[in-house]
Amino acid sequence: MGAVKRAIPAEIGGEADVVMDSGGTARRASARKVLPIVEGVVLVAALLAPLLLQDYLTVFATRVIILALFALSFDLVWGYAGIMSFGQALFFGSAGYGVALLARDLDITNIFLVLPAGTIIGLTFALLLGGFLLLGRHPSSVIFVSLGTLTGSYAADRLARGWYYLGGQNGIPSIAPMSLGTYEFTEGPAFYYLVLGILVVVYLLCRFLVRSQFGLALAGLRENEQRIAFFGYKAQHLKAIIFTIGGGVAGLAGSLYAFHEGFVWPNMVGVVVSTQVVLYVLFGGSGTLIGAVIGAVIVEGVSFWLSDNYRDIWPIILGLLLLLVILFRPLGLISFVLGERERVGSFGARAKESVKENRDAP
Repeated sequence: MGAVKRAIPAEIGGEADVVMDSGGTARRASARKVLPIVEGVVLVAALLAPLLLQDYLTVFATRVIILALFALSFDLVWGYAGIMSFGQALFFGSAGYGVALLARDLDITNIFLVLPAGTIIGLTFALLLGGFLLLGRHPSSVIFVSLGTLTGSYAADRLARGWYYLGGQNGIPSIAPMSLGTYEFTEGPAFYYLVLGILVVVYLLCRFLVRSQFGLALAGLRENEQRIAFFGYKAQHLKAIIFTIGGGVAGLAGSLYAFHEGFVWPNMVGVVVSTQVVLYVLFGGSGTLIGAVIGAVIVEGVSFWLSDNYRDIWPIILGLLLLLVILFRPLGLISFVLGERERVGSFGARAKESVKENRDAP
């Protein structure tokens, strides 16, 4: 009798197919996980970057890492829940303004106070906006949520420009450095590794979240919202939860950005930054987390190089590059190395557990 291939429940995109031979012995196909390899390569490159870069490039790399954290927040909202938020900068910038006011008016710069405060500000704004847009009597359409978040971002931009207490057009300059006791975090390797450590922790938490049962519900929500509702899930509540979590991550990123740059300005809450984070995720690949990080790094790196070498036409060149990627690789650059099966997620029983069950079966 020839070998028989049984349908073994496996992690989507994770484990290889399991083939059972005539003797009942399980062996794996040659498929391997690619995502952990990509994540490991990116992490090693990030750890080594300050050792290889000049000082001014380390400062630039720190800014890019913060923007990668910001991109994670949008990937959670759009890549996993299918919510097209054009107002993600509202949470990013409002947290930046919040911690800037704490530093300016109350002289509070302790890292254990300002970062949680910024995260809570982002969570609160996202909860309020998400409750208004997502928790109505009738399910909200994608267009309604997109335009609603866009309007919120635009309104915040106009408010910041016209409010003297927030500095108006000039924003809030000369923010005191973030501190830990008597130590102050200034631009350089120390700030870089602090931000990188926060990014890694948040990334791992997000990875755990999207691979949990809640993440499974989100994946179903993204693919077929009506079917998820039929199974008894409250789809709008799931959307509101992930929207709020994404706002908290954006708030954390905005807090770090404010202290790293030393000032905040109205553009941080505006439409331009909201669109910018969409491009990060589109370019890198949505629904993967690591794609958002890669997209932010590549877009910012290419922008930096083009602006230095082609000062007059660099936005046109960057726009053409983004357009080509979106046209020919709609799943983003990560799709060159990551298959559709692994991109969707890892759910269900592990292959090795399934093999054991099949061996014990009569």
